Amino acid sequence: MSHIYEALQRAEAERKSGAQAVATPEEPEHKSLAFAAAMPPVVADVVQAPEVTASALTEEPVTVDSSFLSDVRRRPWNPSFERLPALERGGVGVEQFRSLRSRIQEFRDLRNLKTVLISSGLPQEGKSFIAVNLAINLARHKSSKVLLIDGDMRCSSLHHYLGSEFHPGLPDYLSGKASLQEVMQFPEEAKDRDPSMTAVLNNIAFIPGGDGGDLAADLSASKRFDELLTAVKPHFDWIIVDSPPVLLVSDAVNLARSCDAVLLVARSGVTTFPVAQRAQQELKASNVIGFVLNAVEKPPMSGSYYYRYETKKE
Repeated sequence: MSHIYEALQRAEAERKSGAQAVATPEEPEHKSLAFAAAMPPVVADVVQAPEVTASALTEEPVTVDSSFLSDVRRRPWNPSFERLPALERGGVGVEQFRSLRSRIQEFRDLRNLKTVLISSGLPQEGKSFIAVNLAINLARHKSSKVLLIDGDMRCSSLHHYLGSEFHPGLPDYLSGKASLQEVMQFPEEAKDRDPSMTAVLNNIAFIPGGDGGDLAADLSASKRFDELLTAVKPHFDWIIVDSPPVLLVSDAVNLARSCDAVLLVARSGVTTFPVAQRAQQELKASNVIGFVLNAVEKPPMSGSYYYRYETKKE
């Protein structure tokens, strides 16, 4: 049994008696990727859905040429640095995400891997924190071009981390109300920003979560999402997709069908072992490459893929 499941089982045994239990499916056989960080994610308020017309969902597949990125607008970004340890020059936080990046690159060496969906079983487990910091760390490596997509159209949060506009976003494109260039954004140049940080952020394009609301399930199942990924793949080295929790809604399962791989997030001391198993089971039709164990305070002995991130106390 992998380290991640051993850790979740230990955490489950130590939980207080008030914790809720969930039915346990069969244990998955794949090896898990374990990782620890201790920064809580931020979840935005639920927003209203845009109107979707039948004609909007039956448009011709999107095609883009080599110059389409030059038409993408640059918009103001004001990153929340305390939530983005991957932007630091060095330190434990940076090393953690370098380790995670290295593990994902190992999978890439074995199979075709460019689009990675990040999800979790339940809310508040840190999937958005992992998604945005992983995207930043990938962008630091050999100046890789990274597209970060907020696929959590019900409760988007990545724009809080980046300090960016969240509209128009993915649901506007999927519903045919906006073009790909209109929903994608690059950061504007900031005179007071560190040059090395500017170089990293300039390697990232972002599609925010927009206003999906109750139509998010239908939009996530649209073939336009698969067409979007197919169209932009030649222009990026990595595409990272944040998604809603897999046990609450069907959106993550729908989006995962179009992605090369899925990385699940579990939160130490919060995610129960049965919940982690159920999350993996819900995505059994997709390529789940492992788990990220988030918010570990007391990592196991050396020899496993666990690291510790010390947060700054206010």
